[in-house]
Amino acid sequence: MKRIATCLALTTALATPALAETLSVVGSWSGLPLHKQYEAPFWSETLPAASGGDIEVSLTTHNQMNLGVGDVFRLLGDGVYDVAMTVADYAVADAPELEGLDVPLLALTADEARAMVDAARPMVSDIYRDRFNSRVLAIAPYPPQVVFCNAEISGLDDLAGKKIRASGRMTAKFLEALGAEGVNVGFSEVPGALQKGVVDCAVTGAGSGYSAGWWEVSTHLLPIPLGGWDSVVTAINMDKWNSLDAETQALITDQIATNFEGPAWASAQDALVNDIACLTGNGDCPAGEARGMTLVEVSDADFAKAREVLVGQVLPDWAERAGGDWAERWNASVGATVGVTIAN
Repeated sequence: MKRIATCLALTTALATPALAETLSVVGSWSGLPLHKQYEAPFWSETLPAASGGDIEVSLTTHNQMNLGVGDVFRLLGDGVYDVAMTVADYAVADAPELEGLDVPLLALTADEARAMVDAARPMVSDIYRDRFNSRVLAIAPYPPQVVFCNAEISGLDDLAGKKIRASGRMTAKFLEALGAEGVNVGFSEVPGALQKGVVDCAVTGAGSGYSAGWWEVSTHLLPIPLGGWDSVVTAINMDKWNSLDAETQALITDQIATNFEGPAWASAQDALVNDIACLTGNGDCPAGEARGMTLVEVSDADFAKAREVLVGQVLPDWAERAGGDWAERWNASVGATVGVTIAN
């Protein structure tokens, strides 16, 4: 009888499926294309299916949770949830060295931006490990951060004296170097701020501005990437990562590179062209109804002036804030990729 009971117990154990691994995931802005087109499908459908049901995902977003954007990675490090993704610039108060990931005006195409991000990734991985007790899984782009103005402008020089909402700290420093006043306004508060004159202009991705209706309270669009590409980092809590077996780690790593990060980058360049068409009516708008913002042409002189300000003032200022050997690491990686050196 004992032998029969033992055999029955063993048979039952073998027949019982292993419990699924559950990941609690906090995505970026729920209303923007990156989440709707890439984040949500990947975490809700692609990864669970690739795992054969061994991975289950509970997905929400930081705005649906009413999290302060600066808290997203802090809470990830504390283990409040397993995976989080949001704009790296939101975390620079805790990690000023992270500003070196998304530098304005160094990448004018998606291919250039990805090369810059790939060069920066070892640094970013170290920052997230040390500052946020987490492992970087992916770095994906919002489209380039361009300038929406509720005021008549004809070029870069016209930003001087304007109150402008920046998309990150380095962008704010850059705007101040141009003679503008950087104003701290949350993304969701920008339309009201533009309408009431709290700011004259604001920086965000062209697609984000279209989706959020900034065209209703702006008249002019300056398509120069003053805010870089607003890199969105996806990271997993390090304790959670270390608890996963090697096969699950490999599956997540492969799937997120192939079915999330890669496709998001592949669409980034066309997205910019399409988003500008949607905002200005200059071309076909695949996202819906085209709007009528005035497109301000960016001159070679604008680019030259912006690059001079960036290299001469903004990057040295960041190197001083970051401290340590971060400038040297940046020069040897990102700087070597884009042909820029921060002077000692």
